[in-house]
Amino acid sequence: MEIQSNFSLKKYNTFGLEAKAKQFVAVHNTAELQLILEQNKSEKKFILGGGSNMLLTKDIDALVIHVDLKGKKIIKEDDYFAWVESQAGENWHEFVIYTIDQNLGGLENMSLIPGNVGTTPVQNIGAYGTEIKDTFDSCEAMNIENQEMRTFTKAECHFGYRESVFKHEAKDQYIITSVVFKLTKRNHKINTSYGDITAELAKNNITNPTLKEVSNAVIAIRQSKLPDPKELGNSGSFFKNPILLKSDFEKIHQKFPEMKFYEVSETEVKVPSGWLIEQAGFKGKRFGDAGIHKNQALVLVNYGNATGKEILDVSKNIQVTIFKTFGIHIEAEVNVI
Repeated sequence: MEIQSNFSLKKYNTFGLEAKAKQFVAVHNTAELQLILEQNKSEKKFILGGGSNMLLTKDIDALVIHVDLKGKKIIKEDDYFAWVESQAGENWHEFVIYTIDQNLGGLENMSLIPGNVGTTPVQNIGAYGTEIKDTFDSCEAMNIENQEMRTFTKAECHFGYRESVFKHEAKDQYIITSVVFKLTKRNHKINTSYGDITAELAKNNITNPTLKEVSNAVIAIRQSKLPDPKELGNSGSFFKNPILLKSDFEKIHQKFPEMKFYEVSETEVKVPSGWLIEQAGFKGKRFGDAGIHKNQALVLVNYGNATGKEILDVSKNIQVTIFKTFGIHIEAEVNVI
């Protein structure tokens, strides 16, 4: 465990952006994490997971702590459920496949989402009708200030749409070290309600899908729409889907009757940001080496030598145009550093 200076983070962010860390260290267990925090109390700290949900626009003038804790196992089970624990540094998709291989249900719709397990509760990640909160049981986290461990229950995480306590009251106070999920062993609740999944399964003549078949369908869909960060720098969906009051949406819908939307409650609807961006003419556009992916308007990409600032400028251009065109504000889902 060695602290390195002036360390390149290009390989540690999925946009593939060049940025330097003033200092960098990777920790592989809670003892190493505790020691680093104890010995560097006065240093500014930046916690780095899989680097999949951030846009680096500058060098990081801090001690970057890369959380690289590994390990996954079933910690308890009964006739119907298994509680599976994963360390924070495990790759999310590999963990999802591990649970499916054990015939444990609940995470299959979130196959191929980039990033590591430890950051999934922060963002309450989700895809195709499921979110982390649906299967989340608890997580262990270390207090950065005093190195004490704390268990956060599901209720204490205050999950919302791409929201959690770790983005608000507990922001910059804790480092998640492991997460426990409660998954089904039988009577799996297969969720194929999204049209894309239904269509993909139908294409393969699958009418009663298994967990693996749902996962394979999601993987095929994502691969057809989303670029592999190893081949084309990106962080998946760059923007959140805006949630509007029905009363506000109805006024906008009168002007744009073709606008897509989904009901999320009796008083709210969700509008797909990808549709808004595509309608505004940005899909497939390129601004130097920064651009919008040709198959998915939600994804901003680095064609090779873009800077974080250039990608940020593209995102701001999109936000301004969407607001001028539709009167809707779309928020970035990624963390801009």
